[in-house]
Amino acid sequence: MQTDFTIQQLLDPAQSHSEAILRKCVHCGFCTATCPTYQLLGDELDSPRGRVYLIKDMLEKGRPADQKTVEHIDRCLSCLSCMTTCPSGVHYMHLVDHARAHIEQTYKRPLLDRVFRDVLALILPYPDRFRFALHLASLSKPFGKLFSAMPALKPMHAMLKLAPKKLPKKRFCKYGVFPAIGKKRYRVAIHSGCAQRVLDPDINSATVQLLTRFGVEVVVLRDEVCCGSLVHHMGREEKAEYFAVQNIKAWTKEIDGDGLDAIIITVSGCGTTIKDYGHMLRNSSQYAKTAKNISEIAKDITEFLELLELPKIKDKHDKTLAYHSACSMQHGQKIIELPRKLLRNAGFQVSEIPEGHLCCGSAGTYNIMQSGIAEQLKRRKIHNIKSVNPDIIASGNIGCITQLSTGMVIPIYHTVELLNWAYGGKLSAK
Repeated sequence: MQTDFTIQQLLDPAQSHSEAILRKCVHCGFCTATCPTYQLLGDELDSPRGRVYLIKDMLEKGRPADQKTVEHIDRCLSCLSCMTTCPSGVHYMHLVDHARAHIEQTYKRPLLDRVFRDVLALILPYPDRFRFALHLASLSKPFGKLFSAMPALKPMHAMLKLAPKKLPKKRFCKYGVFPAIGKKRYRVAIHSGCAQRVLDPDINSATVQLLTRFGVEVVVLRDEVCCGSLVHHMGREEKAEYFAVQNIKAWTKEIDGDGLDAIIITVSGCGTTIKDYGHMLRNSSQYAKTAKNISEIAKDITEFLELLELPKIKDKHDKTLAYHSACSMQHGQKIIELPRKLLRNAGFQVSEIPEGHLCCGSAGTYNIMQSGIAEQLKRRKIHNIKSVNPDIIASGNIGCITQLSTGMVIPIYHTVELLNWAYGGKLSAK
């Protein structure tokens, strides 16, 4: 793609990076074949190629974002399916992140839109606030339909629909060191997340149990925070970088102390962001190098379990399992076959879901702010899951698990919960 940025514009590192991305695009349109919003809406501007044109025009002309551009960028899920499909290596993730930051800086959203975004940014990344908000939501559920009748209040209706009727009684917030059982092979820190530790604390508990059982010492740090992805995808760069720096400080302190072999992440959405810390802070004179080091040792739980070489279980489970690969797992981190392999080795019969490359509609806060499109994608995903008639479902992302749980009765577990069960742990009822 030919670009026409001025020399002055290219002195800005963010502009220069986006210009290099834009130049890689050859207009081939392969991305349109796998873009969920284009599949649903059929609008070129709701495809990656169309959004690339909008972003180019906005950045190249140095103009504030307008309503049309914001509308189509907001409809992007950041599922990154286009990056898997693109033959030219266009790094759409970094491009759309830059566009969102530009929108945040130059566009004034309608009042209620601003309010909802501020509320999400002030609540979701903080477990205690999030837990309190979910208690309030459970009391407000009967009024959900009233909100759905008013277009401007649809995000409120979506939030109430997603909120669980009942929260887990226990919280995974024990900090400290969980010693390895038997001979210690590795020492790792687990990023316990923000929303996940509230919605399903069994996931982190299962992770600790499985790792310690196979000789891994696990550290849970009190001073770690949200990975920053929720605010990052809202274009709030400063807040995202703040979260990143807090985590980098916490993990670096531990690395400099007793050492860490890896940072384990059990939320694939968080994993995509943490593995991008090196890019996020590339221009920081203080944190660029340490951010790159953190990104390099960050691993999804399935990546680390491969290193442990878990024994193959010969006895097969009598339950058929469907594996839902989160977009942040397959497109963001390019982890595709490994979770399936681990589940098969653990004795599960793994069925492939049709259209497995398409998003379920969760996508961070997308299922709140773009609930109409998210609902269509959820129904499509559930239809495809049911077509293989599974007894249970596995996924590696709490957002997907929450999204799909609101639409069907088939129990859905995190991959690590099922692996922990297969190798001697307990499995809670869903």
